[in-house]
Amino acid sequence: MKKIVIVFLLVLTTKGYSQFAKNMFSKDPIINLENWQKQRVYFGYYLGFNSFDFKFDYKDVVQKDIQVKKTTGFNVGVVADLRLQEYINLRFEPGLYYTKRDLYFPGVGNLEKDYLREVNSTYIHFPLLLKFSSLRTGNIRPYLVGGMSTTLNLSSNSSSIDDNFEGKFRAKQWTAAYELGFGIDFFTEYFIFSPSIRGMFGITDELIRDNVTPEHPVSPYTDNIDSMKSRAILINFTFH
Repeated sequence: MKKIVIVFLLVLTTKGYSQFAKNMFSKDPIINLENWQKQRVYFGYYLGFNSFDFKFDYKDVVQKDIQVKKTTGFNVGVVADLRLQEYINLRFEPGLYYTKRDLYFPGVGNLEKDYLREVNSTYIHFPLLLKFSSLRTGNIRPYLVGGMSTTLNLSSNSSSIDDNFEGKFRAKQWTAAYELGFGIDFFTEYFIFSPSIRGMFGITDELIRDNVTPEHPVSPYTDNIDSMKSRAILINFTFH
């Protein structure tokens, strides 16, 4: 019985792939959703992954940089697309992004609680982008995308009076960035599948400096940091 089921699944998979290849990559494919992108406005949603980093600039030369350990986070959001002309669209892609970074501060104590700061971030991301599409070839249409974004950090600790001396890493709530990337629209029979990858580059300083007190007149964590800006690679799988 198991062999029959396996053979049946293989036949279905092969047939499905064959049909997909015929519709997408054959010399004369069946044109799917031919008038879909001629709509003035259309919507969609996306799921994806991210990898966030920090770029540090220092006031004075340092022997060792602050080390950033990155992890893979996830993205989820919606898309509103406004057709400006045949090859240019304006896109608004608000979404929820979760990520985690570990910061290792060199030369700050010997215990993990001193030199390690875990930065868990939950962002509400608001990118406004221009999409520049190429000429459609069959059921495939590559595109470039770029624009500006602003982000609300729900885990910034910006209102906390505690700082790194109490183990609390603080960042500003609102930041801004520019984004550049590319993707491909695949027109299937029932929907458009659009994988994309883009880079996000922060343009505003996010760091909140530690409090200066008689007990801690100098902070080994933040005093020598001139700016801290987020950078990220975003991979999204969009469905229209």
